[in-house]
Amino acid sequence: MNLLYHWLFPSVWTAFTVYWFGSALCVKRIQRSEPHHQRIMRFILTTFCAALLISPRFGPGPLGWTLLPPSKTTFFTGAAVLLAGLGFAIWARLHLGAYWSAMVAVKEGHRLIRTGPYRLVRHPIYSGILTGLLGTAVAVGQLRALIAAALLIAIYYRKSQDEEHLLAEEFVDEYPAYRNEVGALIPVSGLPQKIFWSTAAVVLLILFV
Repeated sequence: MNLLYHWLFPSVWTAFTVYWFGSALCVKRIQRSEPHHQRIMRFILTTFCAALLISPRFGPGPLGWTLLPPSKTTFFTGAAVLLAGLGFAIWARLHLGAYWSAMVAVKEGHRLIRTGPYRLVRHPIYSGILTGLLGTAVAVGQLRALIAAALLIAIYYRKSQDEEHLLAEEFVDEYPAYRNEVGALIPVSGLPQKIFWSTAAVVLLILFV
């Protein structure tokens, strides 16, 4: 049981990362992409978030302050949310296929995907990864997890905005309609989405403060 508690989350994230970059070998060539410095900065910040969540080195000191007391409930709830989130991200990745890119980019022969998880949200990979991150944060229950979650949400929000801009330029007629019909990270758009994020922020404050 101790092995489960110590290694479940790092093992799942490691396996996910290996699959993620291993499957990048079968993608189409990039036609247009974001500036190089943006890509490097996002990689550094994302790596820092991962270390903040997983590495025990950040446990001592203020970053290790307990916000959610550790228990079997928080651990297994977090594990279930993690697996559901990463499973959703993998489904989206498989559905996107050769059009996937780690950077903000348009591929050769790119087409707008609106099937599978892309019928539900415009950025299902980000939705899945962020859900997995929040599950991990619940299990860790420390200040460092809340900081990592907040930082990665900001990173993905900025990246999604950059992607929206690029896709709107590439698919002038299709993308505006898609954006109006489908939510960005949750399956609703417009006012319901704003209400959701406001409610989520309040719930996080209640749970972690």
